[in-house]
Amino acid sequence: MPLMSRRHLMLAATGLVAVAAAPRFVFAQAAAPAATPFTLPPLAYPIAAFEPHIDAKTMEIHHDKHHAAYVGNLNTFAKDNPQIAASPIVDVLGKLGDVPEAIRTGVRNNLGGHANHTMFWQIMGPDGGRPEGDVLAAIDRDLGGLEKFQTDFNAAGGRQFGSGWVFVIVDKDGKLTIETRPNQDSPIMDGKRALLGNDVWEHAYYLTYQNRRPDYLKAWWNTVNWKVIGERYAAAKAGTLGI
Repeated sequence: MPLMSRRHLMLAATGLVAVAAAPRFVFAQAAAPAATPFTLPPLAYPIAAFEPHIDAKTMEIHHDKHHAAYVGNLNTFAKDNPQIAASPIVDVLGKLGDVPEAIRTGVRNNLGGHANHTMFWQIMGPDGGRPEGDVLAAIDRDLGGLEKFQTDFNAAGGRQFGSGWVFVIVDKDGKLTIETRPNQDSPIMDGKRALLGNDVWEHAYYLTYQNRRPDYLKAWWNTVNWKVIGERYAAAKAGTLGI
């Protein structure tokens, strides 16, 4: 058999290298994670930060399971309907009629839940202090002072039938009102903004309080971060408050 020329040997070696490299390249491509436009925001505090008012297991389930499920569902919708992730959340929720009918209810529930919970985690924090400055003045002016406001807020949350939320709505002039919404509906759907809100779904309190929602509503005030709420109030008056 004739000897291979040096040129043939080099070409053969090059081909072997290419064949050997190809599977590794294909495998690396297949292992790349799929893009997920919606993400679960991390908590800015330990899950046990609010004990005994809210127990760590409730915080873990609420954030890592319930909120995460809304995010996961949204990413599933976005695979075939990328437009729901291409616009700001406030624009999608504010124009639900533009969302394809086949997924409209799912987007309403899951994007509303994502927006509500993102706000919820932001306005809570250990050692949250007390309201002061402009937001305290607004509470005194519009809601009859802090004590009356908290009593009325708790009463509204207690009256909400089934699952839902109780909110303090803030308009562009800084005026405050108390409103409730069923399920995961957000004030954004009505062109409004929430200064703060409390989740009265049973998943928010049942492990500690069972059917005693009024006890949970009273205890929840120990978790409120008034510094963040003051910042949200300033943003609302400036027209920059998002979710």
